[in-house]
Amino acid sequence: MDLLNTLVDKGLRRELPTREEALAVLATSDDDVLDVVAAAGKVRRQWFGRRVKLNYLVNLKSGLCPEDCSYCSQRLGSSTGILKYSWLKPDEASKAAAAGLAGGAKRVCLVASGRGPTDRDVDRVAGTIKAIKEQNEGVEVCACLGLLSDGQAERLREAGADAYNHNLNTSEGTYGDITTTHTYADRVDTVNKAHAAGLSACSGLIAGMGESDEDLVDVVFSLRELDPDSVPVNFLIPVEGTPLAKEWNLTPQRCLRILAMVRFVCPDVEVRIAGGREVHLRTMQPLALHLANSIFLGDYLTTEGQAGQADLEMIADAGFTVEGADEVTLPQHRAEVRGGCGSHGAEGAGCGSHAEDGCGSVCGSHEGAAEGAAVPAVNEPRTDLVAVRRRGAGTDLAPNA
Repeated sequence: MDLLNTLVDKGLRRELPTREEALAVLATSDDDVLDVVAAAGKVRRQWFGRRVKLNYLVNLKSGLCPEDCSYCSQRLGSSTGILKYSWLKPDEASKAAAAGLAGGAKRVCLVASGRGPTDRDVDRVAGTIKAIKEQNEGVEVCACLGLLSDGQAERLREAGADAYNHNLNTSEGTYGDITTTHTYADRVDTVNKAHAAGLSACSGLIAGMGESDEDLVDVVFSLRELDPDSVPVNFLIPVEGTPLAKEWNLTPQRCLRILAMVRFVCPDVEVRIAGGREVHLRTMQPLALHLANSIFLGDYLTTEGQAGQADLEMIADAGFTVEGADEVTLPQHRAEVRGGCGSHGAEGAGCGSHAEDGCGSVCGSHEGAAEGAAVPAVNEPRTDLVAVRRRGAGTDLAPNA
C-alpha cells in the first residue's frame, strides 16, 4: 500500500505526515489493520526497539472534583460510586508507589483530582516526591495535578519531579462540548508552563467520545506542535453516572488505527496506551505493543486494570522486553535535548493522565468471562469489563501491580 510505505519513510525520517495521510490511516478497512500495524511497527522499532516502559499510577486524591469534564467519574456531581478520599500522606503514597516499582515500573505518576493545586497542595506533593525518591533510588516521578499557576511547575521541578502531565483530550473545536469549567487554551498553557520550567511534558488524548476522524487528527497534530516527550492515548470507558455513559463506539481495530496514526504523527515520542486498553483492545492488546512503547501497570485511578502479572506475561509473549531503570526511554536526539529523559535518575520522560483527563476514570477490567459464557456481539457495550477500583491507594487492600 503506497500510503503505508510513504508513512514509514516519513516516520523513519521524523517527517510530519500530511493531514490527508493521517486521515487516510483512520479510514483504512479492518481487512488492512494488520498491514497498518506492521507499517507503524517499523517506525516504533526504529526509535524504541522492542522495549516497553511500565508506568504506575498513584491516586493521591480521589473524587470530589469541581470540574465538569463529561468523561470523568470524578467530575462535579458524579454518581459513579468511585472511591472518594482526600490527600494521601507521603508515606502512604510512597508505599503505594513501591508496589508498582516492585512489579517492574520505572515511572510513578502522582495524580490528584481537582481543577489545579493550591500552593499548599504543591507543598504536599513535594513532600511525597521526596519520600518516594528517598526510598526508591532512580525512580522517575511525574506529577499530574491539573491546571498550574505561575511558579508551581518550577517548585515541582525543584522538589524532584521529572515530568508533568496534562492532556489536551480532544480537538480545540470540540473541547467546549466536553468541558465548560475550563478551556482548551487553559490546558495548552499548563503544558507550556511545564516545558518552560524544564519538566518533561506529557500530554495526550481521549478517543471514543463521539469525535470525528478530523477531531482526532486535529488533536494529534496539536500535540505534535506542543512537542511533549510522552503522548498517552486513552480510550473512553463510558462509566455509568457520567454524561458519556452511552458512548460505546470503539472496536479493537479502530483503537489500533488510532494508535498507528499517533505513531506516524509522533514517531520518536513515547506513545503510551493508557486508560481503556483492557476494555476496548481486549484480546488484541499484544498487537498494540507494536505501536506504543509504554503502558500502565496494574490498576488505574478509579477503575481496575488487568492483573500486573498478566501485563508482564503479555509483554514477554509478544516478544517485547520491559524497559529497565538504566535504559533511556527516548531516542538519543530527544534525550540529549531533554537532559537524558528516561534515564536512571534523569530529568524527563512522560507520564499518565490527570484524574479529570480520563485515565483512571475511564478504564479497567474484570477477570476473564466464566467458562461457557456467551461471546458478546461485535460493538456491543462491554459494561462487564468495567470495575470500580476497591483496592490499593485509599483502601486497606493490597494494590494490583
